[in-house]
Amino acid sequence: MSGLLDIHTLFALVTAVAVIASILSVALPLLEKNELSGRMKQVAIEREKIRARERAKLAQNIGGKSERISLRQEPKALVMQIVDRFNMRDAFADKATRNRLKQAGFRSEAHLMTFTFARIAGPIAGLLLALFYLFFLAKLDQPPFMKIFMAFCFAYACYYAPILYLKNLSDKRKQSINRAWPDALDLFLICVESGMTAELGFQKVASEIGSSSVELAEELTLLTAELSYLQERKIAYENLSDRTGLEGVRGVMTSLIQAERYGTPLGDAIRVMADENRTARMSAAEKKAAALPPKLTVPMILFFLPAIFVVVLGPAALSFFAK
Repeated sequence: MSGLLDIHTLFALVTAVAVIASILSVALPLLEKNELSGRMKQVAIEREKIRARERAKLAQNIGGKSERISLRQEPKALVMQIVDRFNMRDAFADKATRNRLKQAGFRSEAHLMTFTFARIAGPIAGLLLALFYLFFLAKLDQPPFMKIFMAFCFAYACYYAPILYLKNLSDKRKQSINRAWPDALDLFLICVESGMTAELGFQKVASEIGSSSVELAEELTLLTAELSYLQERKIAYENLSDRTGLEGVRGVMTSLIQAERYGTPLGDAIRVMADENRTARMSAAEKKAAALPPKLTVPMILFFLPAIFVVVLGPAALSFFAK
């Protein structure tokens, strides 16, 4: 015990932790994978699904049956089979849940089934594991009622764990899209003023904005696909608003819908919305900067000031006690 409290041992441990943290801070950015190619591949699959679905609807509307969907039906996964077997498909499959999944980047039916299965099976598995641990493994001096209560609390946490995970992914995705959205509007304005159509403009912006935000490039590519295949362009713009969940994107899409409905110049509407989004981004940055000093007060008192006192008063204290 005295060896662990030795000043040299503590200094060595702190130095080792600092070295490991420094190595990880340098190595982790180098180990990050480029997700652009994988995301674009998923977008291409989603684009083919949109094309096949719209072709099937068109064939049904005209009364023909010769048009077939070109996509092969994949076999159902185990999770989807369990969900269908116990009729759990409509348990959490409302519109709000689907929009929440889309905002987190999950669009397929398999993602919805996995989320439903996790919210139903997760609490049951968590309750059983907690009961087994509390009654057979953990040696707690607690009455059985208290152990059961703790197990139900853990099951309740397992019930909300998928929601928290989904919210975390959605917030990160919104932050990435919101950061690159004003730049994307500037690029789209240049494309529109050069004579491009909306589809070509969004396609060009998606190819250029991928280095800044992979999520925004993915959404704009899906928007281009929906503008090409959907019967009403308004639906494509509204779908982008629902997938992102951002007021800035929703305002731009509303302006595009009104511009196409009333025949107003598209470049003027985009220029105004680009200025508004850039002003909103600057206001958000200023708000974070203004909130920084109060947040730094406690870390400065706990960490910075003691270190300054040690550096300034340390030599004087050592010379005083040496005498």
